[in-house]
Amino acid sequence: MIKNLVAFLLISAWFTSFSFAGNTGKGKVSFADNSVVAHRGAWKKNNLPENSIAALKHAIELKCTGSEFDVRMTADGELIINHDPEYNKLPIEKTKFKDLAVFKLTNGEKLPTLEEYIKAGLKNNSSTRLVCEIKPSEISKERGKVIAGKVVDLVKKMNAQHMVVYISFDYDILKKVKVLDPESITQYLEGDKSPAQLKSDGISGADYHYSVFVSHPEWIEMAKKNNIALNAWTVNAAPEMDWLIANNFDFITTNEPEILMERIKKSPIANGWTLKWSDEFSYTGLPDSTKWVYDTEGNATGWGNGEAQFYTIARKENSHVENGKLSLTAIREECESKPYSSARLNSKAAWQFGRVEVRAKIPAGIGTWPAIWMMPGGWSFNDGNWPAIGEIDILEHVGHNVNVIHASAHSKDYQWQAGTQKTAVIKVPGATENFHNYILEWNSEVMRICVDDTCYFEYKNEGLGETKWPYNKPFYLILNLAVGGAWGSAEGMDKTEYPQAMEVEYVRFYQKM
Repeated sequence: MIKNLVAFLLISAWFTSFSFAGNTGKGKVSFADNSVVAHRGAWKKNNLPENSIAALKHAIELKCTGSEFDVRMTADGELIINHDPEYNKLPIEKTKFKDLAVFKLTNGEKLPTLEEYIKAGLKNNSSTRLVCEIKPSEISKERGKVIAGKVVDLVKKMNAQHMVVYISFDYDILKKVKVLDPESITQYLEGDKSPAQLKSDGISGADYHYSVFVSHPEWIEMAKKNNIALNAWTVNAAPEMDWLIANNFDFITTNEPEILMERIKKSPIANGWTLKWSDEFSYTGLPDSTKWVYDTEGNATGWGNGEAQFYTIARKENSHVENGKLSLTAIREECESKPYSSARLNSKAAWQFGRVEVRAKIPAGIGTWPAIWMMPGGWSFNDGNWPAIGEIDILEHVGHNVNVIHASAHSKDYQWQAGTQKTAVIKVPGATENFHNYILEWNSEVMRICVDDTCYFEYKNEGLGETKWPYNKPFYLILNLAVGGAWGSAEGMDKTEYPQAMEVEYVRFYQKM
Protein backbone atom coordinates (compact mmCIF):
# COMPACT_ATOMS: atom_id res chain seq x y z
CA MET A 1 0.00 0.00 0.00
CA ILE A 2 2.79 2.43 0.93
CA LYS A 3 4.68 1.59 -2.27
CA ASN A 4 1.58 2.30 -4.37
CA LEU A 5 0.94 5.56 -2.51
CA VAL A 6 4.50 6.74 -3.18
CA ALA A 7 4.16 5.91 -6.88
CA PHE A 8 0.87 7.81 -7.07
CA LEU A 9 2.36 10.88 -5.38
CA LEU A 10 5.33 10.85 -7.74
CA ILE A 11 3.07 10.74 -10.80
CA SER A 12 0.84 13.46 -9.32
CA ALA A 13 3.89 15.65 -8.81
CA TRP A 14 4.93 15.05 -12.40
CA PHE A 15 1.55 16.34 -13.59
CA THR A 16 1.85 19.58 -11.63
CA SER A 17 5.11 21.21 -10.51
CA PHE A 18 8.61 20.45 -9.27
CA SER A 19 10.99 22.30 -6.99
CA PHE A 20 14.66 22.01 -7.83
CA ALA A 21 18.07 23.60 -7.72
CA GLY A 22 19.52 23.39 -11.19
CA ASN A 23 21.00 25.17 -14.17
CA THR A 24 17.98 27.35 -14.88
CA GLY A 25 18.17 29.18 -11.59
CA LYS A 26 14.39 29.48 -11.55
CA GLY A 27 13.84 27.37 -8.44
CA LYS A 28 10.51 25.97 -9.64
CA VAL A 29 8.99 24.48 -12.76
CA SER A 30 5.24 24.62 -13.31
CA PHE A 31 4.67 22.59 -16.43
CA ALA A 32 2.26 24.10 -18.93
CA ASP A 33 -1.37 23.25 -18.24
CA ASN A 34 -2.05 21.60 -21.58
CA SER A 35 -1.65 18.15 -23.11
CA VAL A 36 0.58 19.18 -26.02
CA VAL A 37 3.81 17.25 -26.56
CA ALA A 38 5.73 18.51 -29.61
CA HIS A 39 6.98 15.49 -31.55
CA ARG A 40 10.73 15.94 -32.18
CA GLY A 41 10.25 19.55 -31.15
CA ALA A 42 7.99 22.16 -32.71
CA TRP A 43 9.52 22.00 -36.17
CA LYS A 44 6.83 21.74 -38.82
CA LYS A 45 5.23 25.18 -39.02
CA ASN A 46 8.56 27.02 -39.27
CA ASN A 47 10.26 24.33 -41.37
CA LEU A 48 12.92 23.63 -38.76
CA PRO A 49 14.91 20.40 -38.67
CA GLU A 50 13.30 17.68 -36.60
CA ASN A 51 15.11 16.99 -33.32
CA SER A 52 17.01 20.24 -33.60
CA ILE A 53 17.71 22.56 -30.69
CA ALA A 54 15.85 25.25 -32.65
CA ALA A 55 12.74 23.03 -32.70
CA LEU A 56 13.12 22.41 -28.96
CA LYS A 57 13.37 26.14 -28.25
CA HIS A 58 10.26 26.80 -30.30
CA ALA A 59 8.35 24.17 -28.33
CA ILE A 60 9.40 25.97 -25.15
CA GLU A 61 8.33 29.31 -26.66
CA LEU A 62 4.91 27.82 -27.43
CA LYS A 63 4.75 26.54 -23.85
CA CYS A 64 4.05 22.97 -24.88
CA THR A 65 3.83 20.75 -21.84
CA GLY A 66 6.47 18.50 -23.42
CA SER A 67 8.96 18.28 -26.27
CA GLU A 68 9.97 14.82 -27.48
CA PHE A 69 13.39 13.91 -28.88
CA ASP A 70 15.30 10.76 -29.88
CA VAL A 71 18.59 9.53 -28.43
CA ARG A 72 21.08 7.20 -30.09
CA MET A 73 24.70 6.28 -29.29
CA THR A 74 27.59 6.43 -31.74
CA ALA A 75 30.29 3.80 -32.14
CA ASP A 76 32.56 5.69 -29.74
CA GLY A 77 29.91 6.15 -27.04
CA GLU A 78 28.63 9.66 -27.74
CA LEU A 79 24.92 10.21 -27.08
CA ILE A 80 23.38 12.19 -29.93
CA ILE A 81 19.94 13.39 -30.97
CA ASN A 82 18.60 11.81 -34.15
CA HIS A 83 15.51 9.79 -35.04
CA ASP A 84 16.70 7.49 -37.81
CA PRO A 85 19.40 4.83 -37.29
CA GLU A 86 21.38 6.58 -40.03
CA TYR A 87 22.58 10.16 -40.28
CA ASN A 88 23.60 11.41 -43.70
CA LYS A 89 23.52 7.74 -44.83
CA LEU A 90 25.99 6.73 -42.11
CA PRO A 91 24.90 4.09 -39.55
CA ILE A 92 25.07 5.91 -36.24
CA GLU A 93 25.92 2.91 -34.05
CA LYS A 94 28.86 1.99 -36.32
CA THR A 95 30.21 5.49 -36.91
CA LYS A 96 32.30 7.73 -34.68
CA PHE A 97 30.83 11.02 -33.60
CA LYS A 98 33.50 13.13 -35.31
CA ASP A 99 32.59 11.57 -38.64
CA LEU A 100 28.91 12.33 -38.14
CA ALA A 101 29.42 15.83 -36.78
CA VAL A 102 30.92 17.15 -40.02
CA PHE A 103 27.41 17.19 -41.48
CA LYS A 104 25.19 20.07 -40.32
CA LEU A 105 21.43 20.12 -39.99
CA THR A 106 19.45 21.91 -42.70
CA ASN A 107 19.32 25.14 -40.68
CA GLY A 108 23.10 25.16 -40.21
CA GLU A 109 22.88 23.84 -36.66
CA LYS A 110 25.41 21.19 -35.65
CA LEU A 111 24.25 17.66 -34.87
CA PRO A 112 23.34 18.01 -31.18
CA THR A 113 24.66 15.81 -28.44
CA LEU A 114 22.36 14.83 -25.60
CA GLU A 115 24.32 17.03 -23.22
CA GLU A 116 23.93 20.06 -25.49
CA TYR A 117 20.26 19.31 -25.99
CA ILE A 118 19.49 19.03 -22.26
CA LYS A 119 21.47 22.18 -21.56
CA ALA A 120 19.33 24.05 -24.09
CA GLY A 121 16.19 22.49 -22.62
CA LEU A 122 17.03 23.70 -19.12
CA LYS A 123 17.65 27.29 -20.18
CA ASN A 124 14.72 29.68 -19.62
CA ASN A 125 12.32 26.78 -19.46
CA SER A 126 9.67 26.69 -16.76
CA SER A 127 6.95 24.97 -18.79
CA THR A 128 8.14 22.14 -21.01
CA ARG A 129 9.13 18.58 -20.10
CA LEU A 130 12.02 16.99 -21.99
CA VAL A 131 10.54 13.75 -23.30
CA CYS A 132 13.55 11.56 -23.99
CA GLU A 133 13.00 8.60 -26.30
CA ILE A 134 15.82 6.09 -25.90
CA LYS A 135 16.01 4.23 -29.19
CA PRO A 136 16.59 0.46 -29.04
CA SER A 137 20.00 -0.62 -30.26
CA GLU A 138 20.12 -2.37 -33.62
CA ILE A 139 23.27 -4.18 -32.48
CA SER A 140 21.99 -5.91 -29.34
CA LYS A 141 19.53 -5.72 -26.45
CA GLU A 142 22.43 -5.39 -24.05
CA ARG A 143 23.76 -2.36 -25.88
CA GLY A 144 20.32 -0.81 -25.49
CA LYS A 145 20.60 -1.17 -21.74
CA VAL A 146 24.08 0.35 -21.83
CA ILE A 147 22.67 3.34 -23.71
CA ALA A 148 19.92 3.66 -21.09
CA GLY A 149 22.52 3.67 -18.33
CA LYS A 150 24.58 6.39 -19.99
CA VAL A 151 21.48 8.52 -20.57
CA VAL A 152 20.35 8.28 -16.94
CA ASP A 153 23.86 9.01 -15.67
CA LEU A 154 24.09 12.14 -17.82
CA VAL A 155 20.65 13.36 -16.75
CA LYS A 156 21.66 12.94 -13.11
CA LYS A 157 25.01 14.66 -13.70
CA MET A 158 23.17 17.66 -15.15
CA ASN A 159 20.60 17.71 -12.29
CA ALA A 160 17.86 17.42 -14.89
CA GLN A 161 15.84 14.56 -13.41
CA HIS A 162 12.95 16.92 -12.60
CA MET A 163 12.63 17.83 -16.30
CA VAL A 164 13.06 14.49 -18.07
CA VAL A 165 10.52 11.83 -18.99
CA TYR A 166 11.90 8.57 -20.44
CA ILE A 167 10.06 6.77 -23.24
CA SER A 168 11.02 3.77 -25.35
CA PHE A 169 9.71 0.95 -27.53
CA ASP A 170 12.05 -1.38 -25.62
CA TYR A 171 10.44 -2.48 -22.36
CA ASP A 172 13.76 -3.66 -20.94
CA ILE A 173 15.25 -0.22 -21.48
CA LEU A 174 12.50 1.32 -19.34
CA LYS A 175 12.99 -1.33 -16.66
CA LYS A 176 16.69 -0.51 -16.64
CA VAL A 177 15.91 3.17 -16.24
CA LYS A 178 13.69 2.38 -13.23
CA VAL A 179 16.47 0.38 -11.60
CA LEU A 180 18.95 3.21 -12.08
CA ASP A 181 16.49 5.91 -11.02
CA PRO A 182 13.48 4.53 -9.12
CA GLU A 183 11.84 7.97 -9.10
CA SER A 184 12.03 8.38 -12.87
CA ILE A 185 8.93 8.86 -15.02
CA THR A 186 8.71 6.27 -17.82
CA GLN A 187 6.27 5.68 -20.67
CA TYR A 188 6.05 2.64 -22.93
CA LEU A 189 5.56 3.12 -26.68
CA GLU A 190 4.93 -0.27 -28.26
CA GLY A 191 1.27 -0.61 -27.34
CA ASP A 192 1.24 -4.34 -26.56
CA LYS A 193 0.79 -4.14 -22.78
CA SER A 194 -2.31 -3.20 -20.84
CA PRO A 195 -2.21 -0.35 -18.32
CA ALA A 196 -2.62 -2.94 -15.57
CA GLN A 197 0.58 -4.66 -16.74
CA LEU A 198 2.41 -1.31 -16.84
CA LYS A 199 1.24 -0.62 -13.30
CA SER A 200 2.54 -3.95 -12.03
CA ASP A 201 5.95 -3.32 -13.62
CA GLY A 202 6.27 0.21 -12.29
CA ILE A 203 5.98 1.94 -15.68
CA SER A 204 4.35 5.36 -15.36
CA GLY A 205 2.54 5.79 -18.66
CA ALA A 206 0.99 4.26 -21.77
CA ASP A 207 2.32 6.28 -24.71
CA TYR A 208 0.72 4.37 -27.58
CA HIS A 209 -0.20 5.05 -31.17
CA TYR A 210 -3.68 6.57 -31.42
CA SER A 211 -5.00 3.43 -33.13
CA VAL A 212 -4.15 1.27 -30.09
CA PHE A 213 -6.57 3.22 -27.91
CA VAL A 214 -9.20 3.12 -30.65
CA SER A 215 -8.87 -0.68 -30.70
CA HIS A 216 -8.73 -0.92 -26.89
CA PRO A 217 -11.01 1.84 -25.57
CA GLU A 218 -11.27 -0.06 -22.29
CA TRP A 219 -7.60 0.72 -21.66
CA ILE A 220 -8.46 4.40 -21.25
CA GLU A 221 -10.53 3.80 -18.13
CA MET A 222 -8.09 1.12 -16.95
CA ALA A 223 -5.23 3.60 -17.17
CA LYS A 224 -7.14 6.22 -15.20
CA LYS A 225 -8.04 3.73 -12.48
CA ASN A 226 -4.41 2.63 -12.20
CA ASN A 227 -2.94 6.17 -12.27
CA ILE A 228 -1.18 5.40 -15.55
CA ALA A 229 -0.57 8.49 -17.67
CA LEU A 230 -2.26 8.46 -21.08
CA ASN A 231 -0.35 9.67 -24.12
CA ALA A 232 -1.04 9.07 -27.82
CA TRP A 233 1.29 9.49 -30.79
CA THR A 234 1.59 10.91 -33.43
CA VAL A 235 -1.71 12.74 -33.77
CA ASN A 236 -1.95 15.39 -36.46
CA ALA A 237 -5.59 15.36 -37.62
CA ALA A 238 -8.26 17.43 -35.86
CA PRO A 239 -10.85 14.61 -35.44
CA GLU A 240 -8.30 12.39 -33.70
CA MET A 241 -7.16 15.30 -31.54
CA ASP A 242 -10.75 16.05 -30.56
CA TRP A 243 -11.39 12.44 -29.53
CA LEU A 244 -8.31 12.35 -27.31
CA ILE A 245 -9.17 15.73 -25.78
CA ALA A 246 -12.74 14.53 -25.12
CA ASN A 247 -11.36 11.44 -23.37
CA ASN A 248 -9.12 13.56 -21.13
CA PHE A 249 -5.77 12.22 -22.30
CA ASP A 250 -2.96 13.58 -20.19
CA PHE A 251 -0.70 14.07 -23.20
CA ILE A 252 -1.05 14.12 -26.98
CA THR A 253 2.11 13.91 -29.08
CA THR A 254 1.87 15.80 -32.35
CA ASN A 255 3.74 17.35 -35.26
CA GLU A 256 1.13 20.12 -35.18
CA PRO A 257 1.34 21.67 -31.69
CA GLU A 258 -0.20 24.96 -32.84
CA ILE A 259 -3.26 23.19 -34.26
CA LEU A 260 -3.64 21.02 -31.17
CA MET A 261 -3.56 24.07 -28.90
CA GLU A 262 -6.39 25.61 -30.92
CA ARG A 263 -8.42 22.39 -30.74
CA ILE A 264 -8.00 22.34 -26.96
CA LYS A 265 -9.27 25.94 -26.71
CA LYS A 266 -12.34 25.07 -28.82
CA SER A 267 -13.10 21.73 -27.18
CA PRO A 268 -16.19 21.12 -25.03
CA ILE A 269 -13.81 20.10 -22.25
CA ALA A 270 -12.42 23.66 -22.14
CA ASN A 271 -15.96 24.90 -21.48
CA GLY A 272 -16.55 22.58 -18.56
CA TRP A 273 -18.17 19.63 -20.33
CA THR A 274 -17.30 16.04 -19.40
CA LEU A 275 -17.68 13.19 -21.89
CA LYS A 276 -20.25 10.70 -20.54
CA TRP A 277 -21.13 8.49 -23.52
CA SER A 278 -19.86 8.02 -27.05
CA ASP A 279 -19.69 5.77 -30.04
CA GLU A 280 -16.63 6.42 -32.17
CA PHE A 281 -17.53 3.64 -34.65
CA SER A 282 -14.03 2.23 -34.35
CA TYR A 283 -15.19 -1.31 -35.14
CA THR A 284 -16.51 -3.21 -38.15
CA GLY A 285 -19.95 -4.76 -38.50
CA LEU A 286 -23.41 -3.93 -37.26
CA PRO A 287 -23.91 -0.99 -34.88
CA ASP A 288 -22.94 -1.76 -31.27
CA SER A 289 -25.97 -3.53 -29.76
CA THR A 290 -25.00 -2.35 -26.27
CA LYS A 291 -25.51 1.24 -27.40
CA TRP A 292 -28.17 1.15 -30.15
CA VAL A 293 -31.52 -0.46 -30.82
CA TYR A 294 -33.41 -0.64 -34.13
CA ASP A 295 -36.76 1.14 -34.28
CA THR A 296 -39.32 -0.39 -36.64
CA GLU A 297 -42.69 0.02 -34.94
CA GLY A 298 -43.92 2.72 -37.30
CA ASN A 299 -43.20 0.81 -40.50
CA ALA A 300 -46.79 -0.30 -41.05
CA THR A 301 -48.18 3.22 -40.94
CA GLY A 302 -45.44 5.10 -42.75
CA TRP A 303 -44.40 6.78 -39.49
CA GLY A 304 -47.29 9.21 -39.65
CA ASN A 305 -45.76 11.03 -42.61
CA GLY A 306 -46.52 8.63 -45.46
CA GLU A 307 -42.83 7.70 -45.72
CA ALA A 308 -41.78 5.22 -48.41
CA GLN A 309 -39.08 3.26 -46.59
CA PHE A 310 -39.17 0.08 -44.49
CA TYR A 311 -36.69 0.24 -41.60
CA THR A 312 -34.86 -3.07 -41.22
CA ILE A 313 -33.29 -4.78 -38.22
CA ALA A 314 -29.60 -5.77 -38.16
CA ARG A 315 -29.30 -5.80 -41.95
CA LYS A 316 -25.81 -4.76 -42.96
CA GLU A 317 -26.98 -3.39 -46.31
CA ASN A 318 -28.89 -0.69 -44.39
CA SER A 319 -26.77 -0.17 -41.26
CA HIS A 320 -23.09 -0.97 -41.13
CA VAL A 321 -19.91 0.27 -39.47
CA GLU A 322 -16.64 0.25 -41.38
CA ASN A 323 -13.54 2.45 -41.73
CA GLY A 324 -14.52 4.51 -38.70
CA LYS A 325 -18.00 5.42 -39.95
CA LEU A 326 -21.57 4.33 -39.42
CA SER A 327 -23.57 4.25 -42.66
CA LEU A 328 -27.36 4.33 -42.67
CA THR A 329 -28.23 3.44 -46.25
CA ALA A 330 -31.50 3.79 -48.13
CA ILE A 331 -31.85 1.34 -51.04
CA ARG A 332 -34.46 1.38 -53.80
CA GLU A 333 -35.80 -2.16 -53.57
CA GLU A 334 -39.00 -3.98 -52.66
CA CYS A 335 -38.89 -4.49 -48.90
CA GLU A 336 -41.94 -5.71 -46.97
CA SER A 337 -44.31 -4.04 -49.47
CA LYS A 338 -42.35 -0.76 -49.34
CA PRO A 339 -40.33 0.51 -52.34
CA TYR A 340 -37.26 1.38 -50.21
CA SER A 341 -35.32 -0.12 -47.32
CA SER A 342 -33.39 1.93 -44.76
CA ALA A 343 -32.49 2.02 -41.05
CA ARG A 344 -33.43 3.91 -37.90
CA LEU A 345 -31.34 3.67 -34.72
CA ASN A 346 -32.26 4.77 -31.20
CA SER A 347 -29.66 5.17 -28.46
CA LYS A 348 -30.30 2.88 -25.52
CA ALA A 349 -29.14 5.65 -23.21
CA ALA A 350 -31.28 8.70 -22.45
CA TRP A 351 -30.03 11.93 -20.89
CA GLN A 352 -31.55 14.89 -19.09
CA PHE A 353 -29.67 18.01 -20.21
CA GLY A 354 -26.21 18.13 -21.72
CA ARG A 355 -24.42 18.45 -25.03
CA VAL A 356 -25.05 16.07 -27.92
CA GLU A 357 -22.51 16.18 -30.75
CA VAL A 358 -22.90 14.15 -33.95
CA ARG A 359 -20.38 14.40 -36.76
CA ALA A 360 -22.17 13.47 -39.96
CA LYS A 361 -22.39 13.77 -43.73
CA ILE A 362 -25.89 13.76 -45.19
CA PRO A 363 -27.16 12.54 -48.58
CA ALA A 364 -28.25 14.84 -51.40
CA GLY A 365 -30.71 12.65 -53.32
CA ILE A 366 -34.14 14.13 -54.02
CA GLY A 367 -36.60 12.33 -51.78
CA THR A 368 -34.13 11.68 -48.94
CA TRP A 369 -35.01 12.94 -45.47
CA PRO A 370 -32.18 12.28 -42.97
CA ALA A 371 -32.62 13.31 -39.36
CA ILE A 372 -30.70 13.54 -36.09
CA TRP A 373 -33.21 14.11 -33.31
CA MET A 374 -34.37 13.25 -29.78
CA MET A 375 -37.47 11.90 -28.08
CA PRO A 376 -38.27 11.33 -24.39
CA GLY A 377 -37.06 8.13 -22.78
CA GLY A 378 -39.66 5.36 -22.89
CA TRP A 379 -41.67 7.02 -25.64
CA SER A 380 -43.35 4.79 -28.22
CA PHE A 381 -44.54 5.76 -31.69
CA ASN A 382 -47.84 4.04 -30.89
CA ASP A 383 -48.46 6.01 -27.67
CA GLY A 384 -50.38 8.69 -29.55
CA ASN A 385 -49.14 11.51 -27.28
CA TRP A 386 -47.00 13.36 -29.79
CA PRO A 387 -46.25 16.28 -29.88
CA ALA A 388 -47.24 16.97 -26.27
CA ILE A 389 -44.49 14.61 -25.12
CA GLY A 390 -41.86 16.86 -26.81
CA GLU A 391 -39.38 16.47 -29.66
CA ILE A 392 -35.98 18.03 -30.35
CA ASP A 393 -34.73 18.06 -33.95
CA ILE A 394 -30.97 18.68 -34.11
CA LEU A 395 -30.86 18.18 -37.88
CA GLU A 396 -33.39 17.64 -40.63
CA HIS A 397 -32.59 17.90 -44.33
CA VAL A 398 -34.67 17.23 -47.42
CA GLY A 399 -32.97 16.41 -50.70
CA HIS A 400 -34.92 18.91 -52.77
CA ASN A 401 -33.53 21.79 -50.65
CA VAL A 402 -29.89 20.78 -50.64
CA ASN A 403 -27.53 22.01 -47.90
CA VAL A 404 -30.31 23.76 -45.95
CA ILE A 405 -30.31 22.42 -42.38
CA HIS A 406 -33.38 22.69 -40.14
CA ALA A 407 -33.52 22.67 -36.32
CA SER A 408 -36.81 22.55 -34.42
CA ALA A 409 -38.48 21.95 -31.08
CA HIS A 410 -42.04 20.58 -30.94
CA SER A 411 -44.49 20.62 -28.03
CA LYS A 412 -48.24 20.68 -27.52
CA ASP A 413 -48.46 24.42 -28.15
CA TYR A 414 -45.55 24.71 -30.60
CA GLN A 415 -45.86 22.17 -33.41
CA TRP A 416 -45.45 21.91 -37.15
CA GLN A 417 -49.10 21.09 -37.93
CA ALA A 418 -50.05 24.53 -36.65
CA GLY A 419 -46.93 26.16 -38.06
CA THR A 420 -45.97 27.30 -34.55
CA GLN A 421 -42.95 25.08 -33.88
CA LYS A 422 -39.80 26.76 -32.66
CA THR A 423 -37.47 26.46 -35.64
CA ALA A 424 -34.55 27.91 -37.56
CA VAL A 425 -32.60 27.11 -40.71
CA ILE A 426 -29.02 27.54 -41.80
CA LYS A 427 -27.29 27.10 -45.13
CA VAL A 428 -24.30 24.78 -44.80
CA PRO A 429 -22.34 24.70 -48.07
CA GLY A 430 -21.04 21.21 -48.71
CA ALA A 431 -23.21 19.54 -46.06
CA THR A 432 -23.84 16.69 -48.51
CA GLU A 433 -20.16 16.43 -49.43
CA ASN A 434 -18.31 16.92 -46.14
CA PHE A 435 -18.67 15.99 -42.49
CA HIS A 436 -19.94 18.61 -40.06
CA ASN A 437 -20.64 18.66 -36.33
CA TYR A 438 -24.34 18.92 -35.46
CA ILE A 439 -24.69 19.99 -31.84
CA LEU A 440 -27.40 20.43 -29.24
CA GLU A 441 -26.78 22.02 -25.83
CA TRP A 442 -29.71 22.17 -23.47
CA ASN A 443 -30.57 22.68 -19.83
CA SER A 444 -33.68 23.62 -17.85
CA GLU A 445 -33.59 27.19 -19.15
CA VAL A 446 -32.54 27.08 -22.81
CA MET A 447 -31.64 24.88 -25.75
CA ARG A 448 -29.23 25.85 -28.51
CA ILE A 449 -28.49 24.05 -31.76
CA CYS A 450 -25.30 24.62 -33.75
CA VAL A 451 -23.47 23.47 -36.84
CA ASP A 452 -19.73 23.40 -36.17
CA ASP A 453 -18.96 26.76 -34.51
CA THR A 454 -22.17 28.51 -35.58
CA CYS A 455 -25.17 28.45 -33.24
CA TYR A 456 -28.29 29.41 -35.19
CA PHE A 457 -31.20 28.13 -33.07
CA GLU A 458 -32.03 29.20 -29.52
CA TYR A 459 -35.21 28.51 -27.59
CA LYS A 460 -35.52 29.77 -24.03
CA ASN A 461 -37.87 28.27 -21.47
CA GLU A 462 -40.68 30.78 -21.08
CA GLY A 463 -41.69 29.34 -17.73
CA LEU A 464 -45.25 28.73 -18.95
CA GLY A 465 -45.45 25.02 -18.30
CA GLU A 466 -44.99 21.70 -20.06
CA THR A 467 -47.29 22.48 -22.97
CA LYS A 468 -44.56 24.81 -24.18
CA TRP A 469 -41.45 23.30 -22.54
CA PRO A 470 -41.69 19.50 -22.09
CA TYR A 471 -37.89 19.15 -22.06
CA ASN A 472 -37.06 18.75 -18.35
CA LYS A 473 -36.70 14.97 -18.61
CA PRO A 474 -34.37 12.42 -20.23
CA PHE A 475 -34.31 12.21 -24.03
CA TYR A 476 -32.72 9.54 -26.23
CA LEU A 477 -31.07 10.10 -29.62
CA ILE A 478 -32.41 8.94 -32.99
CA LEU A 479 -30.43 8.59 -36.23
CA ASN A 480 -32.48 7.76 -39.31
CA LEU A 481 -32.65 8.11 -43.06
CA ALA A 482 -36.23 8.37 -44.29
CA VAL A 483 -37.34 8.41 -47.93
CA GLY A 484 -40.30 10.34 -49.29
CA GLY A 485 -43.12 11.29 -47.00
CA ALA A 486 -45.06 14.54 -46.76
CA TRP A 487 -41.90 16.64 -46.63
CA GLY A 488 -39.26 14.39 -48.18
CA SER A 489 -41.16 13.99 -51.46
CA ALA A 490 -42.78 17.44 -51.50
CA GLU A 491 -41.02 18.11 -54.80
CA GLY A 492 -41.03 14.57 -56.10
CA MET A 493 -38.63 11.64 -56.01
CA ASP A 494 -35.55 10.92 -58.08
CA LYS A 495 -35.57 7.14 -58.25
CA THR A 496 -32.24 6.92 -60.07
CA GLU A 497 -30.08 8.34 -57.27
CA TYR A 498 -30.18 5.38 -54.90
CA PRO A 499 -28.63 3.96 -52.80
CA GLN A 500 -28.12 7.00 -50.57
CA ALA A 501 -26.42 7.06 -47.17
CA MET A 502 -26.08 9.22 -44.11
CA GLU A 503 -22.59 8.67 -42.67
CA VAL A 504 -21.68 9.33 -39.04
CA GLU A 505 -18.11 9.52 -37.73
CA TYR A 506 -19.01 9.74 -34.06
CA VAL A 507 -21.71 10.47 -31.51
CA ARG A 508 -20.69 12.07 -28.19
CA PHE A 509 -22.69 13.11 -25.18
CA TYR A 510 -21.30 15.49 -22.55
CA GLN A 511 -22.60 16.85 -19.28
CA LYS A 512 -21.36 19.49 -16.90
CA MET A 513 -20.33 18.28 -13.48
